[in-house]
Amino acid sequence: MKKNLLSVLILVLLVVNIILSVVMMTSVIGTNKKTGELITSIASVLKIELYNPGGVAVTDVPMSDTEIYNIAKLMIPVSKGEGKQGYVVFDLGLQQNMKHKDYKKQGGSEKLASYESAVTDAVNTVVSRYTQEEFRQDVEAVREEILKAIQELFGSDFIYRVSISNIQYS
Repeated sequence: MKKNLLSVLILVLLVVNIILSVVMMTSVIGTNKKTGELITSIASVLKIELYNPGGVAVTDVPMSDTEIYNIAKLMIPVSKGEGKQGYVVFDLGLQQNMKHKDYKKQGGSEKLASYESAVTDAVNTVVSRYTQEEFRQDVEAVREEILKAIQELFGSDFIYRVSISNIQYS
């Protein structure tokens, strides 16, 4: 009789342990989800990127599969504040994935040279939205917005990165 009573007591304690474990895991999972949302919101406020903006997939294209098309000395008018106008002058490099399916149709230096005025217009539209100070403070955001505009222009992501160099302000 004592062995039966002891077995029943162990079974009851086992069931109580399982129920408490389920309750504890449920509360931990909920708290973990809320913590993840909090970190994401803080990161977005601080402009720390946990993902690539615009839904553009980050690709690791080796340099052997990359062709760079350079557009030299873009001079774009921007506001300096207080009604004054200034200029941002920079070189733009478009990095193309030569293995991408759209590269043969739209890519390559010769084809991009024929689209250079359209690309320059897209870049001009993006950069002119910024003031000179905003451009200085967040060149990375400008670069990402230029990439997104160029990818929308071509309707493809064979251009996977934009580089901005030799920046001058006047």
